[in-house]
Amino acid sequence: MREERPIIALDFPSFEQVKSFLALFPAEEKLYVKIGMELYYAAGPEIVRYVKSLGHSVFLDLKLHDIPHTVQSAMAVLADLGVDMTNVHAAGGLEMMKAAREGLGAGPKLLAVTQLTSTSEEQMRQEQNIQTSLADSVVHYAQRAAAAGLDGVVCSAHEAAKIKTATSASFVCLTPGIRPKGSAVGDQKRVMTPSDARKIGSDYIVVGRPITQAENPVAAYQAIKAEWIGL
Repeated sequence: MREERPIIALDFPSFEQVKSFLALFPAEEKLYVKIGMELYYAAGPEIVRYVKSLGHSVFLDLKLHDIPHTVQSAMAVLADLGVDMTNVHAAGGLEMMKAAREGLGAGPKLLAVTQLTSTSEEQMRQEQNIQTSLADSVVHYAQRAAAAGLDGVVCSAHEAAKIKTATSASFVCLTPGIRPKGSAVGDQKRVMTPSDARKIGSDYIVVGRPITQAENPVAAYQAIKAEWIGL
């Protein structure tokens, strides 16, 4: 089921900047936000508790990748924080993903990262020594995530349709690298507009700088949301 709210990437280095940013939005506007490594490592679990106290949904984007027991234990801690969604690296393997699912429990959604949207096919071949196509690598990881009982994957919108064909229509595709027309691409290599992501089958989109660095973040968010839901 598609989430109508674009997930806002709170890629800020401090708790205070997050507070200032969220204060721009009306109190009744319940957002879906991403808390990634930079912010979590700077502010700790209290940032999750604060955002949840405001009534917002949280995607905790920590991309866990370790031995199964360690990941299972870490996921149990994250579940206690009340996160709505979190993730692991699919490259950690089937047993690690199963352990993550067990540790997190049945409530929050659990996704696997396939290939980062900053990774090109050439980089994948040269640096990871994966000699299939980028699309085949992503689909393979998605199938392993589905076999492990995960809810979906983090992937480029370019691979969403292939992933759903290889898994199921209900398998979640969360796509970062979303940029409205005219926005700078930055360090992303595989990007797509909100409208195109909707058409191609994405269930969640993540948008950061086009909102957080906009002159009017609230207006930018509303415009991206309208494009995402097809208004």
